[in-house]
Amino acid sequence: MGQAFDPPDGGDIESVELKAALEERYLAYALSTIMHRALPDARDGLKPVHRRILFAMRLLKLDPASAFKKCARIVGDVIGKYHPHGDTAAYDALVRMAQDFSQRYPLVDGQGNFGNIDGDNPAAQRYTEARMTEVARLLLEGLDDDSVDFRPNYDGQEEEPIVLPAAFPNLLANGSQGIAVGMATSIPPHNAAELCDAALYLISHPAATSEQLCKLCVQGPDFPTGGILIDGADAIAEAYRTGRGAFRVRARWAKEDLGRGTWNIVVTEIPYGVPKARLIEKLAELLQERKLPLLADIRDESAEDVRVVLEPRSRSVDPVILMESLFRLTELEARIPLNMNVLVGGLVPRVIGLAEALREWLDHRRVVLQRRSRHRLGQIERRLEILGGLLIVYLDLDEVIRIIREEDEPKSALMARFELTELQANAILDTRLRSLRKLEEMELKRELDALTKEKEGIEELLGSEPAQWKSITGQIRAVKKTFGPETKLGRRRTTLENPPDTAGIDFTAAMVEREPITVIVSNKGWVRALKGHVADLSTVTFKGDDGLKLGFPSETTAKVLVLASNGKVFTLDASKLPGGRGFGDPIRLMVDFDDGTEIVAALPYQPGAKLLIAGSDGRGFLAPADALVANTRKGKGIIGLDAPAQAILLVPGTGDHVAVCSADRLLLVFPVSELPELVRGKGVRLQRCRQSTLADAYVFNLAEGLPWRDSGGQSRLANAALLEKWMGHRAEAGTLMTRSFPKFERFGR
Repeated sequence: MGQAFDPPDGGDIESVELKAALEERYLAYALSTIMHRALPDARDGLKPVHRRILFAMRLLKLDPASAFKKCARIVGDVIGKYHPHGDTAAYDALVRMAQDFSQRYPLVDGQGNFGNIDGDNPAAQRYTEARMTEVARLLLEGLDDDSVDFRPNYDGQEEEPIVLPAAFPNLLANGSQGIAVGMATSIPPHNAAELCDAALYLISHPAATSEQLCKLCVQGPDFPTGGILIDGADAIAEAYRTGRGAFRVRARWAKEDLGRGTWNIVVTEIPYGVPKARLIEKLAELLQERKLPLLADIRDESAEDVRVVLEPRSRSVDPVILMESLFRLTELEARIPLNMNVLVGGLVPRVIGLAEALREWLDHRRVVLQRRSRHRLGQIERRLEILGGLLIVYLDLDEVIRIIREEDEPKSALMARFELTELQANAILDTRLRSLRKLEEMELKRELDALTKEKEGIEELLGSEPAQWKSITGQIRAVKKTFGPETKLGRRRTTLENPPDTAGIDFTAAMVEREPITVIVSNKGWVRALKGHVADLSTVTFKGDDGLKLGFPSETTAKVLVLASNGKVFTLDASKLPGGRGFGDPIRLMVDFDDGTEIVAALPYQPGAKLLIAGSDGRGFLAPADALVANTRKGKGIIGLDAPAQAILLVPGTGDHVAVCSADRLLLVFPVSELPELVRGKGVRLQRCRQSTLADAYVFNLAEGLPWRDSGGQSRLANAALLEKWMGHRAEAGTLMTRSFPKFERFGR
């Protein structure tokens, strides 16, 4: 047994409440994740890891025109000097910056295997090489001119920039995705030329709103993989105003004519962020599961460009319906979220709109301009001071040479003799003898004049806000020219289009292979679908003491309406009914039946048709079939009932007369025109059932006769002359069935 020890007494132990300690530590972790890992800075659009990669590449002199260096060298410098995390994380970030299908304007020019749009992994960092692109050079432009603040790195041995000068609108142009603690960011890429136009408009109209910028400049996201944006202008403007929303992007496709009436669909662009291999795998799975009846085959014929070939089931297939069905089921249509949650001022995480995001960038560019101008002004003043001392020397060269040759402390003597500063004296002492010619004096005077003029210009710039904005305007126009719509990189890739009008298309039917079936419902409420139209149902087996309640022919594309005894109508998709190999499934598993209710009728739904619905109390009405279709498991309450009455029948309402029969064999036939058409309600009295209940009803054409069946299952027909005896009006009691209806069982064939 080990011996328990009390903690030692002393001043090194401090009691801390666990809740307070956890809150403090978790808050520190959350702030670290938000500020130093997951959220981009609104000014340069970069997270720390990307900023450190670019800074390390700059120190390695990996400019766009220089030779490539191994990525392992870059990653080593990044994690060794600035980013004390795993090399995999740094290399993954570097790879993404080089992928032209991930970044709209890549910041890294990669050489080697950097992955592909299929989702394949890049080669190891020891095999790949990289250097910066022109966009990265613009982000770093002016870093040596004291344009931004630096801070010590993690071990205090080096310094790194807090933010980059960012002469390119990188936040919106390349976008950003990240998950922090309690917040996330998702900014899709945009077109740089449009962003430059919006920034220029914002300079000339400082009060411009995000809606105005959308209307005049920024059409919407511009994804590196292209695609078609199908959102409306109002939805896009609202997303940019609030900084939150989503964009629906579809693949770009075209119908390719193969001659003789045959054709294929060719997909040339897929939505942003969707790996092509995964997309095709999903399509193949759906095809194998027979969930894409309009599609026969799919082939990936991609090389450098995307080319996915979709082969239709037949030439009669409508290509629009085929593609719309694929958009609904696959990632050929994707939803790209917008959540412009960024670090404003490098410190505060906030969701901002389009106008504020551009304003943050423009304000940063003005600060950079001012700092670079002051830095240049300091350089000019230092040089002017030196020039002033040198020109003094040329007035009395002999005296200067004498002092240097004879004096023990020539610097002090020069400063005393010519009233020079220490800087000027050092510059004179450092001057080479070959510079003491007449021509050099003229050069110094020209340089003095030029620098004096430049100094006046910079002082004027620093003293005038309009002049500063004019200078920034010139810089932005230069960026727009470099990445304009006429350039290969700057041309807009994602177009805006309205989706085709599919309001009249029944996609449920289009998505199911059309086959004949026979729907079987048992007495205990079990349902199944036999293949084909089965005329003889006597051989159908049931579970235990269950038996056949009803059966009818239908198709896999149809809907089935089921009437429950409580007056509710439920809708089943015939394509989702269990097959006929087993005993089927209880309908209760498919819809939400109330306790104590049972199925009383079922029939296939026919659009535009009318149905007769009635209860045991003899009340009923005609209802449009379209109004009976329920989109949820709860069904629709159609006929109102007073206890103990129950709903008993739902039959087609096509015909000019109605035959009703009570349980005590009273028959009544009346014109269907006497029945009202309702969407729901208690209805009207079909037959007066005083001591009995309604047993059956049927709608038929009098000229064709009334079909009925006897107890032996024999089909019979009562013609108009025979029915004359039972003709009457709605709500009458009717007349007893005589020998004209021997062994009557029910109406219908």
